[in-house]
Amino acid sequence: VEPSTELRLKRQVLSLILSVCVLGLRAETLRYVVIEETGSGSFVANIAKDLGLKAEKLSARQGRLISEGKKQYFQLDRSTGDLLIQEKMDREELCEQIDPCLVPFEILLQNPLQSYRAEVSVYDINDHSPVFLNNEFLLKIPENTMPGHRFLLESAQDLDVGNNSLQNYSIGSNNYFQIYTRDRSDGRKYAELVLEKPLDREEKPEISFILTAVDGGSPPRLLYKVQVLENRPEDYLLVSVSATDLDEGINGEISYSIIQSSEENHVQGMDGGGLFAHCKVIVEVLDMNDNAPEVTTTSLTSPIPENSQPGTVVALFHVRDRDSGDNGKVVCSVEDGLPFTIRAVSKHSCSLLTESTLDRERQPEYNITITAHDLGSPSLATAVTITVTISDINDNSPLFNETPYTMYVRENNGPGKKIGKVRAIDSDSAENAKVTYSLLPSEVGDLPALSYISVNSENGNVYALRPMDYEQIRTFQVTVRAADGGTPALSSEVIVRVVIIDANDNAPFILHPLQNSSSSANDLVPRSAEAGYLVTKVVAVDGDSGQNSWLSYRMLKATDPSLFSVGSHNGEIRTTRPLNERDSFKQKLLILVQDNGEPSLSTTATLTLLVVDGFSDTYMQISEVPREEDSTLTLYLIIALAMISLRKLSEKCNSACGYFYGDNGFPTTLIDVNGMRTLSQPYQYEVCLTNGSDNREFKFLRPITSSFPTQNSEIDMVRGNDFLNSSHAACQMESVSQERTSACVY
Repeated sequence: VEPSTELRLKRQVLSLILSVCVLGLRAETLRYVVIEETGSGSFVANIAKDLGLKAEKLSARQGRLISEGKKQYFQLDRSTGDLLIQEKMDREELCEQIDPCLVPFEILLQNPLQSYRAEVSVYDINDHSPVFLNNEFLLKIPENTMPGHRFLLESAQDLDVGNNSLQNYSIGSNNYFQIYTRDRSDGRKYAELVLEKPLDREEKPEISFILTAVDGGSPPRLLYKVQVLENRPEDYLLVSVSATDLDEGINGEISYSIIQSSEENHVQGMDGGGLFAHCKVIVEVLDMNDNAPEVTTTSLTSPIPENSQPGTVVALFHVRDRDSGDNGKVVCSVEDGLPFTIRAVSKHSCSLLTESTLDRERQPEYNITITAHDLGSPSLATAVTITVTISDINDNSPLFNETPYTMYVRENNGPGKKIGKVRAIDSDSAENAKVTYSLLPSEVGDLPALSYISVNSENGNVYALRPMDYEQIRTFQVTVRAADGGTPALSSEVIVRVVIIDANDNAPFILHPLQNSSSSANDLVPRSAEAGYLVTKVVAVDGDSGQNSWLSYRMLKATDPSLFSVGSHNGEIRTTRPLNERDSFKQKLLILVQDNGEPSLSTTATLTLLVVDGFSDTYMQISEVPREEDSTLTLYLIIALAMISLRKLSEKCNSACGYFYGDNGFPTTLIDVNGMRTLSQPYQYEVCLTNGSDNREFKFLRPITSSFPTQNSEIDMVRGNDFLNSSHAACQMESVSQERTSACVY
């Protein structure tokens, strides 16, 4: 039956009042009501306002509705926050006879992930008329039935609930029957017809009347109540009812039947004479735990950043169990050993949250199994597995695989030669792991490091930009920085030490005898010298290092090859036999000095030896050229000053040695050998002189300390520690006279 105008008016007023009513608090379930059959697009409530959010905030957090059923009856307008009806609802289709009729859903917000439970109560309207299964009832009653006897009538069916459902019954005017309305245990009504006056078939064989709805009550009736577990098989015995009849024979034989629909569960007992009685049987079906929980993932956030704080919501699940009581109560859990936990949000939903800090580099992905088990006995469980990926945060600096790096480059290399590679690994991912290399500003000597080497910004290859000179720079170091592509970028630094490998690019240099003097230097040999007499010594150095500076000596040419020999390792010139009167007064020797490099380099020294009968002072004064001797001595001193930067010679002077100091007893200034001036640097010098000799017998000078800068292009050729590494490069100069002892003065 269509609702009357009055009912439609009530419906509209009720909709206006109730559709905006929120019965729950924000922290609890949000509750709303609507009238069934309300049209699509109708306003229900403002969700944003009830959640304490502005509409734009609701939109920014991508608010949406998650329905628990197959149909989505409501929609959320993100721009306004309004909850609207999306599809017209039929309360009887949704809930049948269940009252109240609730439609639950969840409101889901992102960033952070939050869920709010809401439910809408659908109010009934009187849109269904009561319906009888049969249009006509036919009761056959014996005429001797006593007044007061009750007859159970078929109930009318009304799909509405509450006040809109069937309330009572009434019948049209008659002289024999009254109608009474009874209540079932579930609150529904049924009719009982009571005989008020004896019947007389001959007087009135048929009585007709109209059944209508009226108010009424009834006294209590006999009741059977039985409990049975669900899933019992067909023909399972529920209960036995018993009736007695005082009559005998066929009139006392009772037959039993169920009348009305099965859901009313009324049993009728009728004897052979047509008399009957009724009892009510209530069957309570007990739940068995035969349904496992059902788990549905309603929301999942993946990936999540590795710096997510503990308590961050990762996923939401809807959980239900169709059983009842403890069998329908569900507990969710997550496996141990994971940085996640599970928390109940409402009766039918739970959330997965982070419990501790995450580290993508240690675990980039998690397969998480959520288990829902009920409290039945035995318990039933359902498991669902989700995959959560951890996104990278730039929390790791690049790490070099070596520290420090040492790279080698041979001197005289070509520009652009690759000399090594640096490599740093960043355990982050994507741009956060992309490493870029660069050189930090520094200087090598007087030039910036960038003029010597470069590093490829992408692959870390290190290149030499210019030829290296071992004699100028032996080693230098630079700092390489590795920075990742994160924001902000993280970086680390490493020292790169570049070592120049010596190449044999310096020929030996003759220190003694000098080869560029304006006049030749003569060495004297006493004619009385025996075989093995030390005449002089060729002293040479090589600016290279290692085996490139190992020198060997060989005689190329001599006036008399049988008279002299040269030590192959020390350059000593010695007599090979005694001299005699036939030997020439003047002997010339050509000595080859060769290094051990590959290929080897060499130079020659020319020596002039004078064979004399003695060493008188007068003879020596006649033979010397004072100015040039002074010039030669000065050059010796200059060479000696260059040696200040060299370490002490490995060989010590085998002759007697002493120190030569200034007047104050402290070697802050040293007296020049000529005695005319003092040296400007407070360094010690080793000088080999013969006993009682003067400056004319000065042969060789060498330094004791090693930190003096070179000042002369000729000295540049011999500077460096490798001069001293040569076993042939220096030691004391023995006196030209083997009989006279020599002394070393410092």
